[in-house]
Amino acid sequence: MFWRSVVGKLWATILLLVSVVLLVLTVLLLQYFDRFHSEQAEEQLLNHASLIVGLMEDNHTGEAAVAMGSRIADTYATKSVIVLDEEEYWYSSGRTSRELPIELFYSDSELARVMSERETVVQRGGYELNGGGGEYQDLLLVGKPFISDGQTGAVYLYQPLDIVEEASAQTKNIIFLSAGVAIVLTTVFAFFLTTRITAPLRRMRKASLEVAKGNFNAKVPIQTSDEIGLLAMAFNRMARTLNVNLAALNREKEQLSRILSSMADGVITVDRRGEMKVMNPPAESFAAAWRFENGSESDSDLPEEIGELYRKVLENEEEQIVEVDVQGRNWVIVMTPLYDDSNIRGAVAVLRDMTEERLHDKLRKDFVANVSHELRTPISMLQGYSEAIIDDIAGSEEEKKELAQIIYDESLRMGRLVNELLDLARMEAGHIQLNVDETDLREFAKRVFKKFTTVANEHNVELSGEIGHVSRNLAVDEDRMEQVLTNLLDNAVRHTPENGRVTLVLEEEENGVRFDVKDTGCGIPEEDLPFVFERFYKADKARTRGRAGTGLGLAIVKNIVHAHKGKVSVHSKVNEGTTFSVFIPEN
Repeated sequence: MFWRSVVGKLWATILLLVSVVLLVLTVLLLQYFDRFHSEQAEEQLLNHASLIVGLMEDNHTGEAAVAMGSRIADTYATKSVIVLDEEEYWYSSGRTSRELPIELFYSDSELARVMSERETVVQRGGYELNGGGGEYQDLLLVGKPFISDGQTGAVYLYQPLDIVEEASAQTKNIIFLSAGVAIVLTTVFAFFLTTRITAPLRRMRKASLEVAKGNFNAKVPIQTSDEIGLLAMAFNRMARTLNVNLAALNREKEQLSRILSSMADGVITVDRRGEMKVMNPPAESFAAAWRFENGSESDSDLPEEIGELYRKVLENEEEQIVEVDVQGRNWVIVMTPLYDDSNIRGAVAVLRDMTEERLHDKLRKDFVANVSHELRTPISMLQGYSEAIIDDIAGSEEEKKELAQIIYDESLRMGRLVNELLDLARMEAGHIQLNVDETDLREFAKRVFKKFTTVANEHNVELSGEIGHVSRNLAVDEDRMEQVLTNLLDNAVRHTPENGRVTLVLEEEENGVRFDVKDTGCGIPEEDLPFVFERFYKADKARTRGRAGTGLGLAIVKNIVHAHKGKVSVHSKVNEGTTFSVFIPEN
């Protein structure tokens, strides 16, 4: 809008100021010129009247005066009447029907004073003319007395006021024309002045919009050394300073972002309203797990444990610590208040995943117990049956052979346990040897499937295969991969009740091949899922089923799959079944 711009406002202000001044000046000039023209007309009539009076008093005759009156009437449109008495008088233009009647000069009290009281009279008004039929004319009339031959008379001069008003009207036109020219010139000057002022301001506005968009290299040209030039200089200096400060802030922000992203601990900042503002990847992982566990769909929901901890921080104004379990993982949360001067403006929470530490502590404690438990049984049996043979408890050769067979089986069991421990130790130390070769995984899966058909029948478990087409061979260690599937299928069959079902699935994916071993067994509790691939970890803690293994099979599976640069995962629900997935990428 024009009226909202600086140009419009300055132009309107200057024009209003000049208009007010011109209006006042015009009114004063009009009053002055009205008064001036009136006074000029009166003075002119008085001078003419004095001239005629002088002629009457000097010549004692009216002929010269009448002649003078005629010349004045022809030149100045002024008529004159010379009156000696009611019978003797002269009109400057002769007696016409458009003159003032002689009776008027005796009947009008003001005009009669000229001869009766010998006073000069100046009067304005409307007077009826001879033969006017009631027509009146506005006249300026001057009466001046004289004495001629001892007789008192009077000279009357009158002039229509239209002549005075016409002169005033011409003066008004000149004044109005001058005012109009002044307003036009003022408008041009105002636009010129405001343009000179606002052009740099518009350039500054354009530059400020560029700065608002982030272009801090925008500059305002400095064309003058006045206040506007100084403002442009200050603006350019401000833009340079902002550019330097913003670059420093961006470096600090990037540095802080990289530090947060590279931290192993989760970091969450909470504002005064209790809303999450900043989260690094570990914190996002914690929040996603919490939302999944609690069925929340909003990404902005603050986890209940953190919200409660934040309320304690606000109440106590000191650091708070809490330990929570989310999706089977143990987290320690330390929240510290953030201050704005003396008021708390928020808090920062550091989340440390203590699952591995807790697990390692537990595994260190369980390792000795597990190894002792696994070795104690065969050692006890070896010791007991050996003593039976030494003490000749076995009376017949068959009984001795039976005891010797038990001793042999237990020694094999101890050997397998020791070999698995050594094998697992070599794998975890990175010394695993892979004899890779191009392998048809479809035929490989069929061979392993057939091997377990008999085992499944012995346990009254239905074994089915969904072996899909694989268009390409993969470079794998066939013996190691058979060890992987053997462990997974053996676990599935052993933990599936009678009349249950175990399924081996082979599917080709875009970047590799996936094996799935599904069962309809008892499932794995949620709290045990993160630890099933650890050494000696068994979901069947009591070992009451009689078919439990050593607890090393899944740990070996994980290491073999990782050696092939693959991934292994597990999904399970209690009393519904378990699915182990192995993905082997294409090398």
